[in-house]
Amino acid sequence: MLETIAKMLQYSFVQRAVIAGLMIAVCAALLGVCLVLKRYSMIGDGLSHVSFAALTIATALNWAPMAVSIPTVLVCAFILLRISQNGSVKADAAVAVFSTGALAIGVFALSVVDGMNTDVNNYMFGSILSMTDSDVRLSVILTAVVLVVFLLFYHKIFAVTFDETFAKATGVNTGAYNSLVAVLTALMIVVGMRMMGSMLISGLILFPALSAMNVCKKFSSVTVCAAAISVVCFIVGMGASMLYDTPTGSGIVIANMIVFGTCSLIGYFRRRA
Repeated sequence: MLETIAKMLQYSFVQRAVIAGLMIAVCAALLGVCLVLKRYSMIGDGLSHVSFAALTIATALNWAPMAVSIPTVLVCAFILLRISQNGSVKADAAVAVFSTGALAIGVFALSVVDGMNTDVNNYMFGSILSMTDSDVRLSVILTAVVLVVFLLFYHKIFAVTFDETFAKATGVNTGAYNSLVAVLTALMIVVGMRMMGSMLISGLILFPALSAMNVCKKFSSVTVCAAAISVVCFIVGMGASMLYDTPTGSGIVIANMIVFGTCSLIGYFRRRA
């Protein structure tokens, strides 16, 4: 088993997949903690469907997919953030509207244009082995930005995440930090779709954060634990996909589900003790 994995790692396209996947896993876990605690957990699902629609339309029109997807997802992230802050529409309802509407547009564009099923299916269900050098560079840059933001603005992010009203009263520019998290999440969604696909990317955001919250209590320990869980589950899912020729995204999510179930049991017995 280990020999098979070692042989696979000798290929450059596998090395690119591992590097980019590890970077994306860390980003998703750190941002996921903030999103789950702020009850924006399903925003990843909504933005992934928006990205899928943008990528589909760009492919149909022979435009650069990333050049279309990134600004589109960024705009939608700001719109969803503004809607949730104004309270005119509930955040979950706004995400549902964007999610279903964008998915419908993407599927419609896919059905009326011939010859692009393979490319679009890679974005829908993920194809980590097709990641290019530019995908790896973007993943590394995004990870560096997320880590720097967390280290430099840790206390501000902590305050905005747990009690936005109090943070605003103490002079913290909550709008700026919420926008910063929204931008980073949007970028992570676009990059992560190459690995997980629009159908599974939200699992990479949700499960590590929820698992860590069952076994850790402090914000700092939750973020570190979530990142560790995300990395381990990526390695397990990637290894399983290489050994058994299964989709990487589903393997990663299944590994996260197993860890989440285990952590939930640990948390349950801790509360009962």
